[in-house]
Amino acid sequence: MHIMEGFIPLKWCIIWYLIALPFVVFSYRFVARQIKATPRMKSSFALAAAYTFILSALKMPSVAGSSSHLTGTTLGTLTIGPMAMPLVGAIVLLFQALLLAHGGISTLGANIFSLSIAGPFVAYALFRLLTSARLPKSLVIFIATFCGSMATYIVTSFQLAVVYPDAVTGVMGAAWKFLGIFAITQVPLSIIEGILTVIVLRLLEKSQAK
Repeated sequence: MHIMEGFIPLKWCIIWYLIALPFVVFSYRFVARQIKATPRMKSSFALAAAYTFILSALKMPSVAGSSSHLTGTTLGTLTIGPMAMPLVGAIVLLFQALLLAHGGISTLGANIFSLSIAGPFVAYALFRLLTSARLPKSLVIFIATFCGSMATYIVTSFQLAVVYPDAVTGVMGAAWKFLGIFAITQVPLSIIEGILTVIVLRLLEKSQAK
Protein backbone atom coordinates (compact mmCIF):
# COMPACT_ATOMS: atom_id res chain seq x y z
CA MET A 1 0.00 0.00 0.00
CA HIS A 2 2.75 2.48 0.85
CA ILE A 3 3.66 4.37 -2.33
CA MET A 4 7.43 4.21 -2.75
CA GLU A 5 9.87 7.09 -2.97
CA GLY A 6 9.80 8.93 -6.27
CA PHE A 7 6.79 7.06 -7.68
CA ILE A 8 4.52 10.11 -7.84
CA PRO A 9 5.53 13.58 -9.13
CA LEU A 10 6.70 16.29 -6.71
CA LYS A 11 3.52 18.30 -7.33
CA TRP A 12 1.35 15.50 -6.00
CA CYS A 13 3.73 14.86 -3.11
CA ILE A 14 3.27 18.48 -2.03
CA ILE A 15 -0.51 18.33 -2.48
CA TRP A 16 -0.81 15.25 -0.26
CA TYR A 17 1.47 16.80 2.34
CA LEU A 18 -0.78 19.86 2.46
CA ILE A 19 -3.87 17.67 2.82
CA ALA A 20 -2.40 15.38 5.50
CA LEU A 21 -0.55 17.98 7.60
CA PRO A 22 -3.62 19.60 9.25
CA PHE A 23 -4.86 16.15 10.33
CA VAL A 24 -1.48 15.32 11.88
CA VAL A 25 -1.36 18.67 13.73
CA PHE A 26 -4.89 18.26 15.11
CA SER A 27 -4.06 14.66 15.97
CA TYR A 28 -0.98 15.72 17.94
CA ARG A 29 -3.03 18.24 19.92
CA PHE A 30 -5.74 15.64 20.57
CA VAL A 31 -3.25 13.06 21.83
CA ALA A 32 -1.45 15.64 23.98
CA ARG A 33 -4.74 16.63 25.65
CA GLN A 34 -5.72 13.00 26.20
CA ILE A 35 -2.37 12.10 27.77
CA LYS A 36 -2.46 15.17 30.00
CA ALA A 37 -5.96 14.31 31.20
CA THR A 38 -5.31 10.56 31.49
CA PRO A 39 -1.63 9.52 31.79
CA ARG A 40 -2.63 5.90 31.07
CA MET A 41 -3.27 6.99 27.49
CA LYS A 42 0.50 6.87 26.94
CA SER A 43 0.48 3.08 27.07
CA SER A 44 -2.64 2.88 24.87
CA PHE A 45 -1.03 5.16 22.30
CA ALA A 46 2.19 3.13 22.36
CA LEU A 47 0.24 -0.11 21.92
CA ALA A 48 -1.70 1.28 18.95
CA ALA A 49 1.50 2.55 17.31
CA ALA A 50 3.36 -0.73 17.87
CA TYR A 51 0.44 -2.80 16.56
CA THR A 52 0.15 -0.63 13.44
CA PHE A 53 3.90 -0.67 12.86
CA ILE A 54 4.20 -4.45 13.09
CA LEU A 55 1.19 -5.32 10.95
CA SER A 56 1.83 -2.74 8.25
CA ALA A 57 5.50 -3.77 8.03
CA LEU A 58 4.53 -7.31 6.98
CA LYS A 59 4.18 -6.56 3.27
CA MET A 60 3.91 -8.47 0.01
CA PRO A 61 4.43 -7.13 -3.56
CA SER A 62 1.32 -5.92 -5.34
CA VAL A 63 0.92 -3.13 -7.93
CA ALA A 64 4.20 -1.86 -9.37
CA GLY A 65 5.44 0.82 -7.01
CA SER A 66 3.28 -0.33 -4.12
CA SER A 67 2.56 -3.31 -1.87
CA SER A 68 -0.19 -5.02 0.11
CA HIS A 69 -0.23 -5.67 3.83
CA LEU A 70 -2.39 -5.55 6.93
CA THR A 71 -2.98 -1.98 8.10
CA GLY A 72 -3.44 -2.44 11.85
CA THR A 73 -5.20 0.91 12.21
CA THR A 74 -8.67 -0.18 13.35
CA LEU A 75 -7.41 -1.42 16.73
CA GLY A 76 -6.08 2.04 17.53
CA THR A 77 -9.17 3.67 16.04
CA LEU A 78 -11.45 1.78 18.44
CA THR A 79 -9.21 2.06 21.52
CA ILE A 80 -7.82 5.60 21.39
CA GLY A 81 -10.04 7.21 18.75
CA PRO A 82 -9.72 8.04 15.03
CA MET A 83 -8.27 11.48 15.77
CA ALA A 84 -5.20 9.84 17.31
CA MET A 85 -4.45 7.79 14.20
CA PRO A 86 -2.98 10.48 11.90
CA LEU A 87 -0.20 11.00 14.45
CA VAL A 88 0.23 7.24 14.86
CA GLY A 89 0.41 6.85 11.10
CA ALA A 90 2.92 9.68 10.70
CA ILE A 91 5.25 8.10 13.26
CA VAL A 92 4.85 4.57 11.90
CA LEU A 93 5.31 5.58 8.26
CA LEU A 94 8.33 7.77 9.04
CA PHE A 95 10.08 4.92 10.85
CA GLN A 96 9.21 2.45 8.10
CA ALA A 97 10.50 4.80 5.39
CA LEU A 98 13.77 5.42 7.25
CA LEU A 99 14.43 1.95 8.67
CA LEU A 100 12.68 -0.46 6.29
CA ALA A 101 12.73 1.42 2.96
CA HIS A 102 8.96 0.94 2.93
CA GLY A 103 7.21 3.98 1.49
CA GLY A 104 9.19 7.20 1.30
CA ILE A 105 9.73 10.70 2.64
CA SER A 106 8.44 12.47 -0.47
CA THR A 107 5.33 10.25 -0.50
CA LEU A 108 4.78 10.44 3.27
CA GLY A 109 1.77 12.76 2.95
CA ALA A 110 0.01 10.48 0.47
CA ASN A 111 0.67 7.40 2.60
CA ILE A 112 -0.47 9.11 5.81
CA PHE A 113 -3.75 10.06 4.16
CA SER A 114 -4.56 6.57 2.91
CA LEU A 115 -3.33 4.56 5.91
CA SER A 116 -4.14 6.70 8.93
CA ILE A 117 -6.84 9.15 7.82
CA ALA A 118 -9.09 7.49 5.22
CA GLY A 119 -8.98 3.97 6.68
CA PRO A 120 -9.53 4.86 10.36
CA PHE A 121 -12.32 7.37 9.74
CA VAL A 122 -14.20 4.92 7.49
CA ALA A 123 -13.78 2.18 10.11
CA TYR A 124 -14.95 4.46 12.94
CA ALA A 125 -17.98 5.73 11.01
CA LEU A 126 -19.05 2.17 10.22
CA PHE A 127 -18.44 1.05 13.80
CA ARG A 128 -20.72 3.80 15.15
CA LEU A 129 -23.38 3.19 12.49
CA LEU A 130 -23.48 -0.59 12.91
CA THR A 131 -23.34 -0.37 16.71
CA SER A 132 -26.44 1.82 16.66
CA ALA A 133 -28.11 -0.88 14.54
CA ARG A 134 -27.55 -3.28 17.50
CA LEU A 135 -25.59 -5.84 15.50
CA PRO A 136 -23.34 -8.30 17.39
CA LYS A 137 -20.20 -6.50 18.53
CA SER A 138 -17.76 -8.99 17.00
CA LEU A 139 -19.51 -8.67 13.63
CA VAL A 140 -19.43 -4.87 13.88
CA ILE A 141 -15.68 -4.90 14.62
CA PHE A 142 -15.01 -7.30 11.76
CA ILE A 143 -16.98 -5.26 9.20
CA ALA A 144 -15.45 -1.97 10.37
CA THR A 145 -11.93 -3.41 10.17
CA PHE A 146 -12.49 -5.00 6.76
CA CYS A 147 -13.97 -1.85 5.24
CA GLY A 148 -11.38 0.42 6.88
CA SER A 149 -8.58 -1.70 5.42
CA MET A 150 -10.19 -1.72 1.98
CA ALA A 151 -10.74 2.05 2.17
CA THR A 152 -6.99 2.48 2.52
CA TYR A 153 -6.41 0.57 -0.70
CA ILE A 154 -9.23 2.30 -2.56
CA VAL A 155 -7.66 5.66 -1.72
CA THR A 156 -4.20 4.42 -2.76
CA SER A 157 -5.63 3.20 -6.07
CA PHE A 158 -7.07 6.63 -6.81
CA GLN A 159 -3.86 8.33 -5.69
CA LEU A 160 -2.00 6.27 -8.29
CA ALA A 161 -4.74 6.59 -10.93
CA VAL A 162 -4.69 10.38 -10.81
CA VAL A 163 -0.98 10.32 -11.58
CA TYR A 164 -1.12 7.47 -14.10
CA PRO A 165 -4.52 7.70 -15.88
CA ASP A 166 -5.44 5.18 -18.53
CA ALA A 167 -4.89 6.45 -22.07
CA VAL A 168 -8.46 5.55 -23.07
CA THR A 169 -10.61 5.42 -19.91
CA GLY A 170 -8.80 8.08 -17.88
CA VAL A 171 -8.56 8.20 -14.10
CA MET A 172 -11.55 5.94 -13.41
CA GLY A 173 -10.31 3.29 -15.80
CA ALA A 174 -6.86 3.33 -14.19
CA ALA A 175 -8.40 3.22 -10.71
CA TRP A 176 -10.40 0.10 -11.58
CA LYS A 177 -7.23 -1.55 -12.88
CA PHE A 178 -5.31 -0.72 -9.71
CA LEU A 179 -8.25 -1.86 -7.55
CA GLY A 180 -8.49 -5.12 -9.47
CA ILE A 181 -4.84 -5.93 -8.91
CA PHE A 182 -4.93 -4.84 -5.26
CA ALA A 183 -8.03 -6.96 -4.61
CA ILE A 184 -6.13 -10.19 -5.33
CA THR A 185 -4.03 -9.74 -2.20
CA GLN A 186 -5.94 -7.19 -0.16
CA VAL A 187 -9.37 -8.81 0.13
CA PRO A 188 -8.02 -11.91 1.91
CA LEU A 189 -5.65 -9.74 3.98
CA SER A 190 -8.54 -7.52 5.06
CA ILE A 191 -10.55 -10.59 6.10
CA ILE A 192 -7.59 -11.82 8.15
CA GLU A 193 -7.17 -8.40 9.74
CA GLY A 194 -10.86 -8.28 10.63
CA ILE A 195 -10.65 -11.61 12.43
CA LEU A 196 -7.38 -10.64 14.14
CA THR A 197 -8.79 -7.33 15.36
CA VAL A 198 -11.83 -9.06 16.86
CA ILE A 199 -9.58 -11.50 18.70
CA VAL A 200 -7.20 -8.83 20.01
CA LEU A 201 -9.99 -6.52 21.20
CA ARG A 202 -11.70 -9.41 22.96
CA LEU A 203 -8.43 -10.28 24.71
CA LEU A 204 -7.98 -6.66 25.75
CA GLU A 205 -11.52 -6.56 27.15
CA LYS A 206 -10.90 -9.73 29.17
CA SER A 207 -7.61 -8.34 30.44
CA GLN A 208 -9.27 -5.11 31.57
CA ALA A 209 -12.10 -7.05 33.22
CA LYS A 210 -9.58 -9.02 35.27
